[in-house]
Formats: sequence, C-alpha cells, structure tokens
Amino acid sequence: MTKNILIISSDNTGHGHKSITESLCEKIGDDHDLKIHVVDGFSMGGQILSGMGKSYGPITRRAEGLWKMVWNLSSVKPSLVNDLIESLIKTNFLKLIDKIKPDLILSVHPNFNGSVLNILEKQQLKIPFMILIADLVNIYPLWADKRADFIISPTKEAKEKCIDYGIPPEKIKVLGFPVRSRFYRKSQNPKKMFSYKKGTPLKCLIMSGGEGVGNMQNIAENLLDNFNCTIKIVAGRNAKLKAKLENSLKSKYGNKVEIYGFTKNIQDLMLDSDIAFTRGSPNVMFEAIASNTPLIITGALPGQEEDNPSFAAKSNLGVVCKNISDLKDTMNELLENDGERLNYIIKSQREFINIHAAEDILEFMLEVGKNSYEVAATISS
Repeated sequence: MTKNILIISSDNTGHGHKSITESLCEKIGDDHDLKIHVVDGFSMGGQILSGMGKSYGPITRRAEGLWKMVWNLSSVKPSLVNDLIESLIKTNFLKLIDKIKPDLILSVHPNFNGSVLNILEKQQLKIPFMILIADLVNIYPLWADKRADFIISPTKEAKEKCIDYGIPPEKIKVLGFPVRSRFYRKSQNPKKMFSYKKGTPLKCLIMSGGEGVGNMQNIAENLLDNFNCTIKIVAGRNAKLKAKLENSLKSKYGNKVEIYGFTKNIQDLMLDSDIAFTRGSPNVMFEAIASNTPLIITGALPGQEEDNPSFAAKSNLGVVCKNISDLKDTMNELLENDGERLNYIIKSQREFINIHAAEDILEFMLEVGKNSYEVAATISS
C-alpha cells in the first residue's frame, strides 16, 4: 500500500524551505510505495496569505528594521498568528487532506505548525504531524508546538531552545540540516587543502540568499582593490541589485567580475570557489559547508538569523566580518602561513556536516508513520 506524506513548505519566503523540501524529495528515488505531496502553505490562504508570503522578499531587502519588528511581534503572541492562519487556510487545507489522505504531515515552515494542528485537533483528525525546523539557533516559538508528534532539529542549539519553550526532550530529534545532494563534492574528488602563496589568484563568491540582500558592492570593491582575485556575485531575485552591480562593477573591473541573478546552478559556483561571502542564511551556510567552501559571514537578517554567524565561528565553519572595513585584515589572517586558517575551516566543515541528514530525516519520518499506522490498526481491530 502506498504511503502518502504531505509536506507543507513555502515558495516565496526565501529559498530555504523549498531547498529543504527538495533535499527530502530527491531521496525517494524509485520507491513506488511512498509518495510525497508538497504544498506551498501560503497558497492555501487565498490572496491575503499569498500576499503575506510574497512580501517577505521586499521587506527583507528594503526594511530589515520592519522585519525585526514583525518577527518580534509574532514571537510574543504566537497563538494570534496560529489563529489567523488557521482561519485563512482551513477550507483549502481540509480539501487537500480529503484529496491526498496523508499518512503523515511534515511542516517545514513555522507559520503552519500551530495553525494546522489547530485544524487537526478541532476536526479530530488523527494524522501524525511532525515539524522540521529550518533555523539554527534563534527559533520562533511557532516552531515549538507541544502537540506535534516530533520536532526534528538541525542543531543542538535549536533543540535547547525548543526545551526552553517547554517541549519534552524525548519529542525532539537532532538529525542535522538537509542539503540537496548536488552540493556535496564527489567522495572520489574531495576539496584539496588550500595552498596559498602571496599573489595566488583567488576565486571568490559573494551571495546573500535568494532575496539578494547585503552590501555586495562594497565587499566586491574591497576584494578587487586589495587582492588578486576574480569574483562571482549572485544577486538572487533582486533584479534591481543585479542591474546596479553590473553598471557599477563591470565598467571598472571588466571580466574580473561576473554578476548572476537567481540561479539554479549555485552549487557549481560554490564548488568552484575558494571562499564564499554570505549573510547568515541557514540554507546558504549549510550549502557552502556541504560544498566544503570556507565562509566569511558578513551579516545576518534580524530575528531568526542573528546568532548564526557566531554559531558558524564557534564550530570553525567560517569567520565573521560584519564591518566591511575589516575585510582586508580578515582575509589576510585567513591567507597567512600558506592559508593555514582556511585549511582549518575546510577540515572542520568536513567533520561537522552530516551528509546523510536528508536520508536520516526521511527514515525517521517513515518509522514514525509506520508506528502510528500499526497503533491505529491495532486500535481499530
């Protein structure tokens, strides 16, 4: 009998939720007894909720202060968010449940945890419900709902935060952060230790998540003016930023700079780079770690990303440089002694990453679903 899993994700609030979902779906392979159905949670709430989802990009690009206020307000009273979204998605969600008849529901977006659990509870629908946290350290209270059967956490730090929110430890499983397989270097072709001599050309990648936020121009100019390097910049969905960077950098630095918009081949850019410069986006950070590319983290979105830079530095996955005027010194420290610090980061990344996170998560989900199915069959008999 085919088992159906419903994953509630998001297409517009950054790209991390979608990437996590894809990393799980690609592990299904030819298993014809398992079918995953993915829905953009915001699409279930009509124009109002869809509009909220689509506003994430403009707000995080242009008004970080406003985003921090929204994050803080929704953290103070999560029940209000749950009740609002419940009222918006209830009709379409129940139609979806009737159509798919899922054996298990997985949510990878905080806005659809309490809201969906409210509906399941009120409709007396006994469907196993699991949460997969997509943040690393600072997590919304919306991630931590005691009614979920299990919460899958990417880090010990996120688990501790869940416990602070009142989740029993036995309900939390730390399985790592799932990354799409194409970001991992082939085992027979691992990243070589970095051999740097003064003047060695560097290949640098500057990115800032799917929404293209951050001071990319200043970073690029600082690098190009002080080091022998080529730079590839990914502006994401931010078309205005892409055009601005092309106008300001290409005329000055020529073919030393390449500017990209949103690209589906970001793994190729990472795998070909010596150093990646990025903000503290969990998804981007872990994709860089998976590709074994040392990180220089230049900032973080207020709220859920605030402690991600220090998390990376603590685990020796990269270094933090929030002030661009310090970038030259930061680079020199990484490159001194034949790139000793860079090689230490490369080694630490290899030891840190769980390359089987997606498989482990999927296996755990199936085990929970199987146990719930057997319990339900026993009760009905």
